[in-house]
This record gives sequence, structure tokens and C-alpha cells, in this order.
Amino acid sequence: MLIRERLAHKRPVFSFEFFPPKTEKGEAVLWRSLEQLAPLSPDFVSVTYGAGGSTRTRTLDIVARIKRELGIEPMAHLTCVGATRDDLARTLDQLGDREICNILALRGDPPKGEAAFVAAEGGLRHASELVAFIRERGPFCIGAACYPETHPEADDSATDLKWLKHKVDAGVDFLISQLFFDNAAFHDFSRRAVEAGITVPILAGVMPVTNFEQIQRFTQLCGATIPAALHQRLQGTEGDPQEVFWTGVSYAAHQCRALLTPPVGDPFATPRPAVPGIHFYTLNKSPATRAIFEILRLAHVAV
Repeated sequence: MLIRERLAHKRPVFSFEFFPPKTEKGEAVLWRSLEQLAPLSPDFVSVTYGAGGSTRTRTLDIVARIKRELGIEPMAHLTCVGATRDDLARTLDQLGDREICNILALRGDPPKGEAAFVAAEGGLRHASELVAFIRERGPFCIGAACYPETHPEADDSATDLKWLKHKVDAGVDFLISQLFFDNAAFHDFSRRAVEAGITVPILAGVMPVTNFEQIQRFTQLCGATIPAALHQRLQGTEGDPQEVFWTGVSYAAHQCRALLTPPVGDPFATPRPAVPGIHFYTLNKSPATRAIFEILRLAHVAV
């Protein structure tokens, strides 16, 4: 099933993101989480490439197993990091052989210890080049990333949007946003994207906070901000793991409900559509995402 076809016939879609574990214990946690989240009937799940493109083979194996054993549509991440065009072509052939037809095309982050991205000799420099390369190799459905609060390497939001349009024009079918906690920032970005001529669906990337220190590191890396109200609530937990968990879950649930429900009853509100879908960054754990789904169902939000 191509994700673009699901988006054409179903709204909203829900998806979960996982990363390849490095140990047997981590693999057991991953599969337990997948089995616990499977009853929520996600429209697809994605599997990352790991830092610096270091888990290429493991990513291929995991997405194939998800499709084979769980019957859930998988999406493999693919990056330019450390890969020549021949390497990328072989990976795409391997995905095709496994009947994996959905790919998230990313430039990728520099390997650990390197400050800037450097393309491999004979490789690709930008996600837009990777999108075009994939488009030439077969009938894949291609997703790509976007940054509601601007890519950390971009000079400004206008420049970031210009390059995003260039990437979409290369053959992107849908976008998944980087994590964000301020819905207003996402809606403003979505409006500016449409004004720039970007018409593909944009899925909202949501990560429930389960570890305060961890989310502070993540937001610094990706350029996202933690709203003052959420920051204050998290500080008020005084590091208690259960309090942090429920603070993060309740905030994410309210965030998702607002994203999925257009404003009604206020003639002065800025019109905006409900998002076409939500992509949950799970960090290979299921409790937070399951709790959010239960809260949304209790609030009679369709999930």
C-alpha cells in the first residue's frame, strides 16, 4: 500500500516512528512496543536509519519483518550519509525485492564527531537530489521532512521554505514535520507552505515528553522550542518520572486534539483545516502513545 493512496482516501492517518536497536535487549523492547501498538491500527510505521546512516542493513531487515509478521505497512528511512549513488541504488533494489514501496528521503545528519555534512565521493549532497534519484529508480512513494520552526542550518524561514519547495518539486508525495510543541507555529508554517505552492499533505510530528533532559537535547538539535507553559509544568515535576510522563502525555493529547479538530464557533478565528495526519515519535516505547490514543478516544476524537 502506497502511503499517498491512503492519504487520498483516509483522513486523518496515524503513524509511528521507531529506530533500529543496537542490542538484543533493545530489539526485544522494540518488538514488544510494536506488538502493543499494532492493535491501534496505524496506517504505517517508519524505521529510521540510525545516526550517520549506520544501520542500513538493520533498517531493511526490520521493515521487512514488520510487513511480514505484523501486516503493518512499513516505511524505510533512506539518507545520503556515507553512501554513493551505487550504494543507494543497491539499497533501493533491496527494498524493492522486499516489496517495501514507501521511503522517507532525508539528507541525514553528519556522523558523530563531525560538525558539517559532507557528501561521500560519488554521493548526493541534498535530500532533493535523493528524492529525484529515488523517483527515477522505481514506483516508490516518497516522503520527506519539513521543519515548522525552520531547519537549524537554514539562513531564515523564507530560504528554508524555498528549498523545501525545490525538494517537493523533485517528486515528494507527502511531508512529515519535525517535532513541535506549539501548534500555532505548525499552522503558520502550513499556511506559508501553501502560499509557496506546496500542496502535498503535511503530517504533524508529535513527540510526547517522557524525559525532560532528553527532550531539551532534542529540541536544541532540531530547532524546536518548548513553550513556556510546558517548560514550567515540566520543571514543576521536580524530575519525578511518573509526573514527567503524565505531564508529557496530557500535553501531547491536548495538542493532538487541537490539531485534529478545526476551530468552530468563533467567527473571528483564523480558518484552518484539521491536519491530514499525525506521526508519533515513539522512541521505541509504547505506553505514552497508547495513553494518548485512549485520551483522544475518551474525548470522542476519531483515531
